[in-house]
Amino acid sequence: MTDRTVLDQEIAVEQRHLDRVYARLEQLRQAAARAERDGYRLARVGNFGALVERDAMVFHAARRRHVLDAEHEGLVFGRLDLRDSSMLHVGRLGVRGERSEPLVVDWRAPAAAAFYRATAADPQGVVRRRMISSAGERVTRIEDDLLDPDAAPDDLRVVGDGALLATLSRVTGTGMRDIVATIQREQDEAIRSPGAGVTIVSGGPGTGKTAVALHRAAYLLYSDRARFAGGGVLVVGPSGVFVNYISSVLPSLGEDTATLHSLGSLVAGLTVTRTEPAGTATVKGSLRMRRLLERAVRDAVPGGPTELRLLYRGQLLRLGRTELDAIRERALPRGARRNEVRRVGIDGLFEALWRQALELRIGNLPEQREFEDELADRTDFRDFIRAWWPRLHPRHVLAWLADPARLRSYAAGILSRAEIELLVSSYRSLAADGPSIPDVALLDELDELMGRPPRPARRRRDPFLVAGGVREVSTYADRERAARSAATSRDEDYREYAHVVVDEAQDVSPMQWRMLGRRGRLASWTVVGDPAQTAWTGDPAELTRARDKALGRRRRHEFTLSTNYRNSAEIFAAAAAVIREIDPDLPLPRAVRSTGVPPEARTAGPDELPAVTAEAAAKMLTEVEGTVGVITPVQRRAEVRDWLGELSGPRLQVVDALQAKGMEYDGVVLVTPAEIRDGTPAGPRTLYVALSRATQRLTTIDLTP
Repeated sequence: MTDRTVLDQEIAVEQRHLDRVYARLEQLRQAAARAERDGYRLARVGNFGALVERDAMVFHAARRRHVLDAEHEGLVFGRLDLRDSSMLHVGRLGVRGERSEPLVVDWRAPAAAAFYRATAADPQGVVRRRMISSAGERVTRIEDDLLDPDAAPDDLRVVGDGALLATLSRVTGTGMRDIVATIQREQDEAIRSPGAGVTIVSGGPGTGKTAVALHRAAYLLYSDRARFAGGGVLVVGPSGVFVNYISSVLPSLGEDTATLHSLGSLVAGLTVTRTEPAGTATVKGSLRMRRLLERAVRDAVPGGPTELRLLYRGQLLRLGRTELDAIRERALPRGARRNEVRRVGIDGLFEALWRQALELRIGNLPEQREFEDELADRTDFRDFIRAWWPRLHPRHVLAWLADPARLRSYAAGILSRAEIELLVSSYRSLAADGPSIPDVALLDELDELMGRPPRPARRRRDPFLVAGGVREVSTYADRERAARSAATSRDEDYREYAHVVVDEAQDVSPMQWRMLGRRGRLASWTVVGDPAQTAWTGDPAELTRARDKALGRRRRHEFTLSTNYRNSAEIFAAAAAVIREIDPDLPLPRAVRSTGVPPEARTAGPDELPAVTAEAAAKMLTEVEGTVGVITPVQRRAEVRDWLGELSGPRLQVVDALQAKGMEYDGVVLVTPAEIRDGTPAGPRTLYVALSRATQRLTTIDLTP
């Protein structure tokens, strides 16, 4: 019997089981739909008990039908043949047969743990582990690992040459591949670490850190849904490109309740993509910026009035700049929030004007309270208040930094002269270009420093109220569902997450850690990163302090991933050579897959570079079936995109070296790597990242010396 015949027969075996699963799934879907219809019929009975029963049936039936619909694609992806001769299929959703026998075990269930944890050294009762790939409802491929040969029966068939490496050799498609079926033991231990405390996962390129982070989010939502779905799970990545890249993964794992943000979109109402040169980003990311911002929020409003003049009962009341500054400073002691103490500042004006009225011996002077009421009713006084102490938004104060004189005043004694000039240069274009990604953390800090003006409590709208005071007929279950919805709805600036996942954590600045910390005060954490890839060039001790403050004193569980599954050995050797130049003793992951194809190194003159880049990208699109990334220095991204205009399509993406963090492509064309290496102090580490994005093919194009 040929190997092909064995493979075809084993695929047919799995296809029969998959047919049975989908047939059962259709039965369950129909049963859920019937239960939903029957629930509505109960309302015809007409009594209160029937209505309650109806609503419970409809709610649970509809929820079940939604789950069954959502998990249709790729439902079954694995099988375990166990030493006790039993067998389990593993998938995205638990499915039982008509006699309650398990047809599919949910991947997050304890019974499925051995699918990820078993190894040849520790098979955990697993004889054969089978990976099953499918398209729609058809099995397309199977791969086996024989973990316990001594326990294998004589008729056990093993096909394939190792599921993990075969899976990783295939193309990725246009988004991040779903690697739920390729997680190995070291990854699974991190995924299933305790839900409390802080789980820290470190590892080099290609070790599956992002996959671990996302699967951990799905696992926590599965294992303690009341806690984590109720409080919410926040997943934070380094860039919008990265967030779009991973956006389909959690839904594919059966979870669609997590909130995904980049560091540029954490502040409500903002989605920022503009990056900064490394030196500027380091200054803006330093904790010293908080001291600078504290000075700014205590300063007078640019262009605001410097004198208050009121004619009161024939006498001139006047407060000059000195008096106004003193009133503002008394109302703003250290730690006070400007928007929250506005009333204190207004009271200071009243008090100063009252004292002046007494000194002038104004005739028929009323009691102080009536005097204040009279002033408050005057349009000129109200206009002065709005100009002198307006309600400020963080963007208003950040805009003050565009004034070089103000910025230098705020930064004096805090930043060096060179650092101040970096900020002056950056904020000169703020009005035209808008804030950058590092500015988002500063806006969040300003929001914390300034506070928000008190607002009257808003009455919660009755969801069953119709116009004219008429209430819609509703049942107890209707009202319960509305109450649950109101309890779990979150403001755009929600900050009470139950769990926070931070990917590419090595690039989070101290100020960004403060921003994350405000959203994770009540949370447990998963922090994923690789110190070797860090772009932070500031004070390491400052970074550690900021991170530790954000994470608090929670217990820490640390894991290291040591195997590079992404890159071929040939590609990772090129990346490793770059990082070894600056850190020879750095422990690097081991690449376990070889393609036999080394990276291609090309050169071109400045005039030839556009044509050579376009040619290399076109060639790469023919060499690989999946995605192609063209990675550029930050300053070249726009022009390189123009060079490739005719090649645009869903398989091709142009990103700069910073946006490439966390990304994965089947083929990479890296433009002018020397410019990336030599551009900043973090250049070699950034180049290390760029070189390790490819899974199959890598071409570098440098300028001719």
